[in-house]
Amino acid sequence: MIAAVSSLSKDVRQYMLVTFNYWNFTITDGALRMLVVLHFYQLGYTALEIASLFLFYEFFGVVTNLIGGWLGAKLGLNRTMNIGLGMQVVALLMLAVPSSFLSVPWVMLAQAMSGIAKDLNKMSAKSAIKTLVPDGQQGALYKWIAILTGSKNALKGAGFFIGGLLLTLLGFQGAVVAMAAVLLVVLLMSLKWLEKDMGKAKKAIKFSQIFSKSGSINILSAARMFLFGARDVWFVIALPLYLSHVFGWNHSMVGGFLALWVIAYGFVQGMAPRITGKAKGTLPDGRAAMGWAGLLAVVTAAIALAVQIGWQPEITIVVGLLIFGAVFAVNSSLHSYLIVSYAKEDGVSLDVGFYYMANAMGRLIGTVLSGLVYQEFGLAACLWVSFAFLAATTLISLWLPRHTATA
Repeated sequence: MIAAVSSLSKDVRQYMLVTFNYWNFTITDGALRMLVVLHFYQLGYTALEIASLFLFYEFFGVVTNLIGGWLGAKLGLNRTMNIGLGMQVVALLMLAVPSSFLSVPWVMLAQAMSGIAKDLNKMSAKSAIKTLVPDGQQGALYKWIAILTGSKNALKGAGFFIGGLLLTLLGFQGAVVAMAAVLLVVLLMSLKWLEKDMGKAKKAIKFSQIFSKSGSINILSAARMFLFGARDVWFVIALPLYLSHVFGWNHSMVGGFLALWVIAYGFVQGMAPRITGKAKGTLPDGRAAMGWAGLLAVVTAAIALAVQIGWQPEITIVVGLLIFGAVFAVNSSLHSYLIVSYAKEDGVSLDVGFYYMANAMGRLIGTVLSGLVYQEFGLAACLWVSFAFLAATTLISLWLPRHTATA
């Protein structure tokens, strides 16, 4: 096994290590989110109070993506990735204290650290791919990004299931200690083998350069913000609580169902290049992004209407969520390819970081609205807000560049 890995090219070995780091981090990230939602709901927290626990997680994700891209270009992506791994270990151990110490401010502080860690890790992984794929190989770039993104989401789904399972088997504190131990081993491996100065800009990078000057990236970032706000406004808080409270599902059932959904979603993301035409020698552009966003808006409106009129709620939610996930997966993969394609080679993490700042802003808005709208108006209202966000994504995508590039 070791000999087989050693025979691979340096770039492929680095890609495998970056992906391995990202995979392990993603499992703990998904598990931690499910642990917090289910554990604190069990303790009697309301939907809005649970959403508030994630405020710092999402807010510092916005800040981290904005500044993290600059740090990645200045320090190297290996360092920002390892810093993210280390911070996640600390965040998990902060939550391992006795339950009497788990006050709202303490949990929010731990979540803030986890949010910084997650976005440093993600920005580093996505940016690293750009440095490992030669210029002019856009088809290969799309394929590698799709594999990384798709596998990440499949493992985040596995993390949801693991979170629900660990909560049942080990309890909250035992679960976070177990995840911290695994991630510490990953960090030690990364410190030993990840290439030094990966993604470090050749020219001096000014802090003022954190704001993108590219029109294409600014438009795509705005579309991304509404796209992820549309997902999280009903998926993050409202859906798990709805499944638990209205359908009466237990922790393992909720975690297992959401895990299967995200795993399927990740599988579709990995298949996105084939779905969007790469097999026929074409690459997606702004027109494709607009079309897929419009389709997702139609799907969401249909689910919202069915939930509002009470038509077969369990069938509507289960089947509707699967369709939503498949179409959303293609949208997300398209965006992930377009941002890396648009980004500059030197200091790529600056452009990717700015874009994921918008991604984090969408998650922040979606998370807050998920708790607030669900508590006040219910799941159907969350879905209608999601539809409005997707309509905005579709309109914004009208201004994305269009081309005739081939794979």
